[in-house]
Amino acid sequence: MDPNVVLPLCSSVVSFIVAALVFTQWTHRHRSFQLVWTVGLLWYGISAGTEFWGGAYGWSEPLYRAWYLIGAFFVAAYLGMGTAYLLGRTRFGYFVTGSLLFAALITLAAGTKYDAPVTAGAGAAITAAVAVLVAVVTTVRREWSAHVLMAALALGSVAVAVLVLSAPVASPGYAPDPATHVPIGDAMPAALRPLTIPFNIGGALSLVFAAVFAPYVCMRKRKVLRARAPPPIVAQLYGATAVVVNFVVSLPLAVAALVQGQLHSRVAATLLIALGGFIPGITSGLNRFGFTWSFFLGELLGVLFIFIGFVISTEVFGARVRIGPLDLGHREEPATT
Repeated sequence: MDPNVVLPLCSSVVSFIVAALVFTQWTHRHRSFQLVWTVGLLWYGISAGTEFWGGAYGWSEPLYRAWYLIGAFFVAAYLGMGTAYLLGRTRFGYFVTGSLLFAALITLAAGTKYDAPVTAGAGAAITAAVAVLVAVVTTVRREWSAHVLMAALALGSVAVAVLVLSAPVASPGYAPDPATHVPIGDAMPAALRPLTIPFNIGGALSLVFAAVFAPYVCMRKRKVLRARAPPPIVAQLYGATAVVVNFVVSLPLAVAALVQGQLHSRVAATLLIALGGFIPGITSGLNRFGFTWSFFLGELLGVLFIFIGFVISTEVFGARVRIGPLDLGHREEPATT
């Protein structure tokens, strides 16, 4: 009953169950975000499965490479990508742009920490270029923004897969932390490690922004800041600020709807899914700095929150589930994206 074996096993099993449920729903509704979330959840389950196998039977170099590639690059990125598709017909692309620009800055700064200015600079430049491209496409034709981002993610995934699978691994450096028995990334070349940041931070922040933006789209709003037509760039900054401010001042209306059992299921679902994606991002970041004790627990909590969010999500299961006085009626709701 070693928790370093049980916790990742539970995370893996729950991830595969949720992936199967979401994929089944995709076969009926054919929504892009369902298919991408299915992929993200499969990555989640495989990553946790490598941790279970390593904890139970010992780590090897191929297992370590698979863990690093999927866990450090793919999980958060594909979950965030699913959110970008969910909100692809809105102006959510601007929030994705902000997430990527912030990730680019962190990547550039990480070049000093890992003594890898060249790869960090290249990663930051590519990430910033993708961010600008997403912003332009969102302005011109917003429904294409998720497709552009998906193309960039697919190309990036192939590139990092080649790098990780061909990089020299310090042996036996892939052994887990001797105190907590949690796997760490120290066995990978330092020049490679900053490149995980755009995938992780970009995906995690997209989930966090979705926790504000998606409920904002669905909830009753009190608009303190209204639409304006300032110049480009200023317009996007103003719009993002307006969403955050109006969201905060509208929270009392959301609480009232919650009490009355009238809160749209997507509001709570998106918050839970975002929280589920954010918690592992935090514990994974702590793992990068040597705080490994919370890694497996954060992973399990994350997938449990995602599971609960999917269960109550109208967009996944097509039924309204009230969050106030319990109402499990199966009434189809129109899609809003």
